[in-house]
Formats: sequence, C-alpha cells, structure tokens
Amino acid sequence: MKRLDVLEASGTPGEIGTAHGSTFGPQIRRYTADRVELSQAGTTLGRSDVLDIAERMLPAHRAYDEDLYVEMVAMADAAGITPAEAVIVGGYTDFIDTVRALAHGTAFEDTCTAIITPDSLSAGSGFLAQTWDMHASATPHVFMLDVAPLDGPQAMVFTTHGTVGQIGMNEAGIAIGINNLTMTDGAIGVTWPFVVRKVLRQSTFEDALACILEAGLAGGHNFLLLDGDGNGASIEATSTVSHVSVLDGEALIHTNHCLVPSTRDVEADRPEALQVNSVNRLTHADEAVSGRSTISLSFLMDLLRDERSICRRPEPPFDYESSGAVVMRPATGDLWACWGIPSDNEFEHFAVGGVPAP
Repeated sequence: MKRLDVLEASGTPGEIGTAHGSTFGPQIRRYTADRVELSQAGTTLGRSDVLDIAERMLPAHRAYDEDLYVEMVAMADAAGITPAEAVIVGGYTDFIDTVRALAHGTAFEDTCTAIITPDSLSAGSGFLAQTWDMHASATPHVFMLDVAPLDGPQAMVFTTHGTVGQIGMNEAGIAIGINNLTMTDGAIGVTWPFVVRKVLRQSTFEDALACILEAGLAGGHNFLLLDGDGNGASIEATSTVSHVSVLDGEALIHTNHCLVPSTRDVEADRPEALQVNSVNRLTHADEAVSGRSTISLSFLMDLLRDERSICRRPEPPFDYESSGAVVMRPATGDLWACWGIPSDNEFEHFAVGGVPAP
C-alpha cells in the first residue's frame, strides 16, 4: 500500500509555487510531456501549436487571480517548464475542450464519481466524497498539498504534480470537488484548477459559488461545493453556460455526463463506452444511496471502493483508473484521502485548520 506524499507550503504565492516546483521538478516535467503530447490527438497541431494556444490563455489566468498566476509561474520556473506548459499540465482536461473547439481535437478524459450528502442524512454534518479517475499514467503524480497562504485560509488539497489544486477543503469550512465534462464550446479562458484554488481562498459559500459562476472558463466541469453550515450545490459550468443544482434533503450525485438541457446542448459526443460507464456509475451510486436514512463515513468509503463501476481499474482502450479518492466533512474539519485505487489502499486522515484527529 502506498501512502500519499504531502507537501507543506506556506508564505507568499511565489514561495508556495517555488516549493511545489523545486520538490517535484522531475515528476512535473515528465507529466507535462505526456499531457502536451496527448493534447494533440486528432489534430494537425504540433507541440509548438498547442503551446501557442496555452500561451494565449495566460492573460485570462492572470486576470482571474493574480496570486495564483504568480504561484503557477513560480512553480513552472522552479520545475523547469514554461508557464504555457503549466497551463496544460494543470488544466489538461479543460485545455482539450479548447483544442476540440479550435482544432477538432479528439482527446478524451472520463473522470470521477462524486456525491454530496445533506446534514439530515449524515448525522448532522454533511460529506463531499469522490473518486478521482484519470488515465492510469496519472496515478504516480497524485499527492496532497498542505497550503497556507499569508492572506487566506489554510487548506488541504488533493492534486497532482504541476497542478495548483484539484479537490480540497479549507479551514473556513469550504470544500470543493469536481467531475470532468466533455464540451464543444471550449475557449481561450481559465482552466479548472485555478477555480478550485480560488474557491479555497474564500470564507463563505456565496463567495465560493461566485468564483465558479464568474470565471471565464476554458472548458467544461461539474463543480461540487459544500460548507460547514450544510450549504451545498452541484454546478455544471462551461465557457458559455452554467446550471446550479442546490442541495436540499437528498444527496447530489454526479459523474461525467451533463444532466440538464442547457449544458447538454453544448456537450460533445463521446465514445459510447465512456457514456455507458458514466451512466452506470451514476445509477450505481444512486441505487446505493436511495432509501438510506443515514449516510456514514464508512458507507462513503465503501461506495468509493465499489468495483461494479465506481472504483475503476484500467481496461483497454482507454485505461482509466481511480487514481485516488477523497471524503471531506467541512463542519468538523476532517478530510480523508487515499492514493491510487481505493479498494487497494487505505484512506488517511488529515485535519484541516488544526482540528485534532479522531
């Protein structure tokens, strides 16, 4: 069993980015090379062409959050990659939506099964839980970032080498998760890891939601939010449209296909096997949750380990696997995460904001 690597980074944005890049430089360079090459699938674009597209995205990232832009550039400098390469390695699943729109790219990523449970079904304190599924080559790059900026809340962030943040929770009780969506309306814009980290700089649910709805996105994602007061939402968001589903008395569950007409209108066709898999994961999670009066931590861990469809092992031709999983409880400051396939590995506990371990 492999445990999660943890990087503690604090201080200015430049100091945080430098710590990330200098600690994982070789891994970041390997991961970047893979993602730049994969971005060209189905196109006549060369390496310099996709980097040019990423270069055009830099002003949008800087305008969205100057501090995160400084952190990303510092990470890139320390790791020996360019800022444009940092956009691709971090925001690959959004970046390929942009390449699809601009150059008829055919790269796909089919990632994640997520659930938010309301307080009423969770012994008074709701959970946000999900797998993080990706091509199996991504799994070695998963780690935890314990980030403490000078001017914002401390946060624990599940992420990958070269990525500012993917899933996480902060000491103010804001938790965020994600599912990838495959869209036709990709644009020159902001990639999703910047949205995740900007959300984790907030202290209220309203401000966190605004970070998602006001971002000029490059591609499509479903974002899931939950705070310590039980406010929650699932947000399907693309460069042109968004839809918010508010948490009430029932769990919110999402996989990798759009669930509402407005986002389905700009959803790209995907290989049939991927669509079937996403529908099956949604159905299996819904069946597991349906009719339950209580949803516990152990139930959610078991759900993320369910190998009917939710806990994935690589199979040709796509070779996706569950590269890790996270369960977060904002009201208590508890986060549990595992590296790699959840049914093969143990969840580790992390206390956010100095909350003692149970």
